Parts: sequence; C-alpha cells; structure tokens
Amino acid sequence: MVLRNVSERNLSEDDVEARLLREELDELVRKLPRRIEADPEKVDSALAGLVLTVVEFLRQVLEHQAVRRLEQGTLTEEEEERLGLAFMRLQERMVELREFFGLEEEDLNIDLGPIGRLL
Repeated sequence: MVLRNVSERNLSEDDVEARLLREELDELVRKLPRRIEADPEKVDSALAGLVLTVVEFLRQVLEHQAVRRLEQGTLTEEEEERLGLAFMRLQERMVELREFFGLEEEDLNIDLGPIGRLL
C-alpha cells in the first residue's frame, strides 16, 4: 500500500480501515463487467436488483463499523438505540423492495468471478 507523505503509524484505525475499504472497492470495480446485458422485459427488476445489491453491501459495511464501535465502547446508549432501529428499518424496507421486484435474498449476492460472491 502506498501512502503519500504520511506513514501508516500516523493514521487512525478509521483512516486505515477507510483506505482498505477504498482498495477493496477499487478491486471490485475492476472485476465488474463493463456492460450489463439486460432483458428488455426485466429491466426494472434487473436494475432494482443491482441497486439493492449496492445498498445491501453498504448496509453490511456500516453494520460492521457500528459493531466495531459498539465493542470499543465509543457509542452512547442513544446512538446504539438509533443505529439498531435504523438497521432494523432498513432490513424491513429491503425485504419489502425485494418482494415488490420479485427478488430473493440470493439474487443480491452476485458472483464476482475470481474474487467470489459479493455478500
């Protein structure tokens, strides 16, 4: 990993985690196909599946960070409550949207070839 004008020792744990996440996302972008082939009859469902996949991926990243902060004791009780409620509501909404577009949870777990499944 190349760091410009800053040694890794001087970066906070969050900075290092953010940099690693950025590198993982860059790798993911390189692995995704340049063109998406969609059946004109299923464009809505295909696009919804792609959007919901990204939302689910980001939810998992945010949930991982929230758990880490919870374990470190850096959240107030109010923040814990708000985060828990937000994640529950997001999960409920994701189920509703998947059902609306006729998608299963597995439909969001796209295959990224050599690096494996996304979720």
